[in-house]
Amino acid sequence: MSNRPVGHSAGQLETRGIEPVPEMECNGNPLQLFWVWCAANISILGLPLGATLVAFHHLAIWQVILVALIGAAGSFAVVGVISIAGRRGRAPSLTLSRAIFGVRGNIGPTLVSLISRVGWETVNTTTAAFVLLALSAIVFGTPTDAKSAPLLTLLCIAIFALLTLSVSGLGHATLLVIQRWATYVFGALNVLVGGFLCATIDWQGVFAAPSAPMSAVIIGIGIMAAGTGIGWANAGADMSRYQKRSVSGPQLVASAAWGAGIPLVLLITLGGLLTVGNHELASATDPIAAIRNLLPAWMAVPYLLSAFGGLLLSNHLSVYSAGLTTLTLGVRIKRVQAVVVDIVAIFCGSIYFMLYADSFYGPFITFISLTAIPITAWVAIFVVDLIHRHYYSAQDLMDVSPSSAYWYTGGIEWRALGAWAVALILGFCFTRVGSSEADWFVGPLADAWLGHNGMGWVVTFVVAGGLYALLGGARDRRLSGTEPVHA
Repeated sequence: MSNRPVGHSAGQLETRGIEPVPEMECNGNPLQLFWVWCAANISILGLPLGATLVAFHHLAIWQVILVALIGAAGSFAVVGVISIAGRRGRAPSLTLSRAIFGVRGNIGPTLVSLISRVGWETVNTTTAAFVLLALSAIVFGTPTDAKSAPLLTLLCIAIFALLTLSVSGLGHATLLVIQRWATYVFGALNVLVGGFLCATIDWQGVFAAPSAPMSAVIIGIGIMAAGTGIGWANAGADMSRYQKRSVSGPQLVASAAWGAGIPLVLLITLGGLLTVGNHELASATDPIAAIRNLLPAWMAVPYLLSAFGGLLLSNHLSVYSAGLTTLTLGVRIKRVQAVVVDIVAIFCGSIYFMLYADSFYGPFITFISLTAIPITAWVAIFVVDLIHRHYYSAQDLMDVSPSSAYWYTGGIEWRALGAWAVALILGFCFTRVGSSEADWFVGPLADAWLGHNGMGWVVTFVVAGGLYALLGGARDRRLSGTEPVHA
């Protein structure tokens, strides 16, 4: 392999995989990450997330705003914390996780993270295909129902998948450039569409709506955190590994919290406003069509273009991260090949959702809520470890043999893996997921006080981080390194 810097020229293929990035190639700045996280979260899916807070949990609008600030922007602050590890260790999140869980013990969290990424990408791709079906109906008069036009549906899925591949396949530098400039274009379209949507709001109903109990607010925070920052936490270091050594921890936290928080708080709030007196958006099989029905006819095309662009920007980042996660599992392929494998998986998943499944949004909420439990446990352990660890051995991160310092006992750091397993089991026990019509998942302790008040995710976080610390897993992590330490 050539010794020239890789992955730093937009439009050129990034050949680097999960190996730590050499210091000479680390020239990134926090503003780049701000645009990355902003672009990934201007997706129109933020509106249905806000809609569920009003339709299913009956929150007043001030409570919706509070939930968005704490659950969405706050959870992305955690993404920023994970990004600190990327700047320190110069490797993707799940690769750095080998230092915590052991070479083999890391397989469990990595596999869950990959499933989460593929699930989110499938949701994005399915929604984007609905958008293209709607555009085709306007321009060519074709059916909007996926099952009525299966070949057209397959074409729509393929177009979105190929556009995703064109950026995610090229890699980090291309991603940075596309995410920034596309944010300007599609962000402006979102503002235009949002302005017209505001005209449909029942403002009298908004101000007359009673406040929900605090338990509903807590549940809402958990749902928003699961559907936003927690779902992205395992991608934090993937993007920050090219950051300059001089970039501080607070800068990384701010870039993620502000970058994602600004569009998410606005979209979630707007989704809540639109749902007062009208629950169609929250219960819609096709949320894209439900939003379109609220707009004047001439706004259909700008709206659909903004929706498509937001979904595409989100998928760019997610698929890039999923490719790195696949490599961390030990699959012996190149990074771009891992991206292609991911694309094939989401293509098949989208076919199922569009041509065979009876509903869309119920399974979506269930999915993000359930995958959030093991990811929350991983985040807690990762953060506790990060407090004590300021150095990652590049050689040992890539060594998957018993000679690695991260081999521990049989390839497993039992204190970390044990804490993770106990936390996710307890978290599931206190978790209930569903809608006002039916429960999708009910844990055995879901009716206990903690479960009833939506505290399953809190139990997961506290148990995972606390148990890992109590077992002593975080006390012996401050390895001596030659690199300077920054917060």
